[in-house]
Amino acid sequence: MGYLQWALVALVAYSAVAPLVGFATTGDPKIPSFVAALITNGLLLVATIGVVLYEGHSVTTYLSHPKAPYLYLAGLFLAVGILAYYRALSLGPVSAVVPIFGTFLVVSSVVGIVFLSESLTLRKVAGIACAMLGIYLVSV
Repeated sequence: MGYLQWALVALVAYSAVAPLVGFATTGDPKIPSFVAALITNGLLLVATIGVVLYEGHSVTTYLSHPKAPYLYLAGLFLAVGILAYYRALSLGPVSAVVPIFGTFLVVSSVVGIVFLSESLTLRKVAGIACAMLGIYLVSV
């Protein structure tokens, strides 16, 4: 599969996360948001270990890789982002939390263009503008 197919699988799978977490962490009885984060991300960890073992990668080889510090920093940001996301889902409506959280798509795209020298085309500018407009319209 190419990146587009993987992206579509990610879209379909990740689209179910917020409603499921929102349901599990609200109402009565509810699961605390950080417990929900531990359970769901624990499953992610187990699945990832399985894939890494299946593919035969040696994790220890990459722990001291020159680019490993970027992954350590990404992991810290991921932890903060996911914990905050789960807490927000436990406190507010999915229909408001998800679009605000989804703004990361715009921010990440701009970071890729500015810092990773990815091409900036009129089409990308229009796409980013449409995404921002869509996020605004859905979240107000």
